[in-house]
Amino acid sequence: MRAVVRKFGFMGYKGLAYRLYERRLESSLASKPIPKHIGVMCDGNRRWARSFGHSDVATGHQAGADKIFELLKWCRETGVEVVTLWLLSTDNLNRSMDELEKLLPIIEDTVIGLVEEGWHVKPVGALDLLPDSTARVLKKAADATMDNPGLTVNVAVGYGGRQEIADAVRSLLVDRASEGATIHDVAETITVESIAEHLYTAGQPDPDLVIRTSGEQRIGGFLLWQSTHSELHFCDAYWPAFRKVDFLRALRSYSERNRRFGA
Repeated sequence: MRAVVRKFGFMGYKGLAYRLYERRLESSLASKPIPKHIGVMCDGNRRWARSFGHSDVATGHQAGADKIFELLKWCRETGVEVVTLWLLSTDNLNRSMDELEKLLPIIEDTVIGLVEEGWHVKPVGALDLLPDSTARVLKKAADATMDNPGLTVNVAVGYGGRQEIADAVRSLLVDRASEGATIHDVAETITVESIAEHLYTAGQPDPDLVIRTSGEQRIGGFLLWQSTHSELHFCDAYWPAFRKVDFLRALRSYSERNRRFGA
């Protein structure tokens, strides 16, 4: 070890040790099940910024946005098919106007970047609650990438789990009413499956794994309906500091669990 430190220096040794550990984790996953759909609660941007002495939390939001592109590369490498990124909740829309005026353009630029990278982008959220410019960027991204193959990236902006369920039921009622059904008819025939068909993520597999960063250990309204049988993984790192080894540890944790789907 001393010889290695002398040759590479202490920081170089740490980097080498990190890469070796990363490769060991990757090797351990070679024959293990990989989640098809991962939900990520990208939490801790503001706390990360403050931990480095930044008074402007937009610094953290930008660092968090940059991290998304790294995550998607890792997901593609490991065979994940769908990623849902929670970037802005309905509760977040109540933040100060000053913060939102800085955060929303970062989200818009991130979505444009996802389009340029060729991902299949799908907005997930109540777009009618968003400013017109943000909603327009999300809609254009969905239209421009709908036929793109490969990884699907659900961008949850203006998203809340309760809001999604309310919107799904409302959409179901409107659809059935347009077919001439009465409220009594709908009440008699409504099922779990019929509601699921009207969720923002309709047609997609439910998330196998939900990751939350920043050390918080709660679901916070994320994919309330879809995550009933999801495995949960909580990581202490703030989202901008989330590393590939943290991602691989989450996959390892998932692969070691005996999924009983509520049994």
